[in-house]
Amino acid sequence: QVQLVESGGGLVQAGGSLRLSCVASGRTFSDYVMAWFRQAPGKERESVATIHWSGVWTRYADSVKGRFTISRDNAKNTVYLQMNSLKYEDTAVYVCAARRATSTTYDYWGQGTQVTVSS
Repeated sequence: QVQLVESGGGLVQAGGSLRLSCVASGRTFSDYVMAWFRQAPGKERESVATIHWSGVWTRYADSVKGRFTISRDNAKNTVYLQMNSLKYEDTAVYVCAARRATSTTYDYWGQGTQVTVSS
């Protein structure tokens, strides 16, 4: 059974930093794409950052470029999202997801972790 378990959310002041973790288990993810999505109240879910499990490429939403960094640790089967210079508008539930590299549909989703940035 595939599981994605996020952690690392919390309350932080604007300008601060947080690092989110997503531990993946239940299968081999060597040919998977991992992503962090977020959803704020009243807003649509958006893709924040994406990484191929091999690390060969990463992609970011324009709103987080230069502030967020996605990475992975293969030995720990973990994907990270380092978030710096946080803004009030980054407040959302952040969710980890996985899809096959050959697919456009995300097959697996975590439960999410709340990030709240105070202004």
